[in-house]
Amino acid sequence: MSNLMIENVAILPMSGEDSLIEKGYLIIADDVIDRMGSGAAPQGSYERIIDGSGQVVLPGLVNTHTHAAMTLLRGYADDLPLMEWLSTKIWPLEAKLNGEDIYWGTMLAIVEMIKSGTTTFNDMYFFMSQAARAVETSGIRAVLSRGMIGVSPESQSALDDSRKLVAQWHGAAKGRIRFALGPHAPYTCPPEYLKQVVALAEELEVGIHIHISETRQEMEDIVKQYGVSPVKLMLENGVFTRPTLAAHCVHVSDDDIAILQQNRVGVAHNPESNMKLASGVAPVPAMLRAGIAVGLGTDGASSNNNLDMLEEMRSCALLHKVNSMDPTVLPAYQALEMGTALGARALGWDDQIGILKPGYKADMIMVNLTAAHMIPRYDILANIIYSGQAADVDTVIVDGQIIMEHRRITKFDEQEVLNKCKAIARDLISR
Repeated sequence: MSNLMIENVAILPMSGEDSLIEKGYLIIADDVIDRMGSGAAPQGSYERIIDGSGQVVLPGLVNTHTHAAMTLLRGYADDLPLMEWLSTKIWPLEAKLNGEDIYWGTMLAIVEMIKSGTTTFNDMYFFMSQAARAVETSGIRAVLSRGMIGVSPESQSALDDSRKLVAQWHGAAKGRIRFALGPHAPYTCPPEYLKQVVALAEELEVGIHIHISETRQEMEDIVKQYGVSPVKLMLENGVFTRPTLAAHCVHVSDDDIAILQQNRVGVAHNPESNMKLASGVAPVPAMLRAGIAVGLGTDGASSNNNLDMLEEMRSCALLHKVNSMDPTVLPAYQALEMGTALGARALGWDDQIGILKPGYKADMIMVNLTAAHMIPRYDILANIIYSGQAADVDTVIVDGQIIMEHRRITKFDEQEVLNKCKAIARDLISR
């Protein structure tokens, strides 16, 4: 059994607001946390000892909603409303992408995520076998789903592809890869199609990842067409009978919130994407008060334009403070909880990740506390949320494996990824 010990380190387990260990140790045995505590580490024979002086170890960040390979479209179409952005810019360029592009675009996203502290992401896109290959290569953890458009000529093939992907990849990479079904949204997947998706999810025993109520226009159109809100439409068509991650949920009523809570639907809040596309401000404080597992997502890099979860947590806290005109709304601990424990719960993975606890997967990051913007250190939580930067993430561990150490990615050649993606972007415009 391989083991690794981190000593002289502050520990933020995220198992309660008073759980901070100012100076302690954490021992990893193979892919799980074996022991942790305050003070000096117990004597023993360790394959590797890391001195964590000047750092804090905390759970790896969980990005609950991405379109990873959209890194290839970063900066291509900015400052447009959502539907114009999709229909006139993004969808036409996406039609030119091939599987190899998706592999390298996903690898680029993974570079960015690892270097900003994300250890798990939830992705919906296409050519998802290539995305799975990227996850397997890189050592990160992910829930993947093939985007499905019910009004598309490929609606049936999307179902067939999803069946094959689940058979090939669900549980792969020693359990680091999970698959879900990815019906895009109520406005692209009519009820008849949603029922087929639900039936397949039941058969395959997997969850569902779907965009819901992202814009006011979407909400109004669905109400006009079906007489109910998008959330109620999902309920009526059985979507919530499967474990569901609902991305956005910006325009939801109190009744919608009650439905989400009663059906244990996880929500992916994407504050920066919602702000950039002017989609609105999701009623996150109300959803949290209702007990909904609200995680954080970056959305794709073409609507954010980065995949930095440290920045997303800060934006989340600040957005809801100013929106409610209440500085006590969404304090630092709650923002970090959304980026870790609640994100894991929203993905149905909270029995293994999201907190630091013996028996849980050894998914964690070490954050440097010695930079000028992190001093003085009155409150580690406040420093992480309100001052922290991606460059402060020093070391990333997933499944007990060090996948970045001292900001150097260990599992693959980062520069090769950057070079490949530059070349793809140059070629893509001229195809």
